[in-house]
Amino acid sequence: MEAGRLQAQYIADKLKGKGSVMILLGDLANNSTQNRTKGIKEVLAKYPDIKIDQEQTGIWLRQKGMDLTNDWLTQGRKFNAVLANNDEMAIGAAMALKQAGVDVDKGSVLVAGVDGTPDGLSAVTKGDLAVSVFQDAKGQADGAIDAAVKMAKKEKVEPQAIIIPYRLITPENVATFK
Repeated sequence: MEAGRLQAQYIADKLKGKGSVMILLGDLANNSTQNRTKGIKEVLAKYPDIKIDQEQTGIWLRQKGMDLTNDWLTQGRKFNAVLANNDEMAIGAAMALKQAGVDVDKGSVLVAGVDGTPDGLSAVTKGDLAVSVFQDAKGQADGAIDAAVKMAKKEKVEPQAIIIPYRLITPENVATFK
């Protein structure tokens, strides 16, 4: 849920607590989709002047993110931000917005992703994404290996859940993630 919370709080702050947002969901059967979306909604619930206009699944795919965003634009929907459950769908949304003549790099519509993939970092650098949330796969792997080694040695692993924190990737700090 933390990735969704961080993403939504950043967007809510940039929108100054007002606006209309779209949510691009990953695979509906996936826990990450459910948790990230729950985190988004938890934060947005604190902002009565931010409305969720649409929530649709892009099943983690760039092309689906692009297609859904094109559909929203074709329908004449007005929105201030797209919050995607991953960078791929966010990049697709940004591509659709740019093709429609929307200045995403000037913040007219904010696009947010999650994962901090190489393409996501590039999109933040170019201004196509306003923000991504870094999911530290190396940190997660290191934590899992450390825990496995301790368990193999019959040592106690504390705590039972090893938390690797998420971090915001913004235009101001994106260089530190490359």
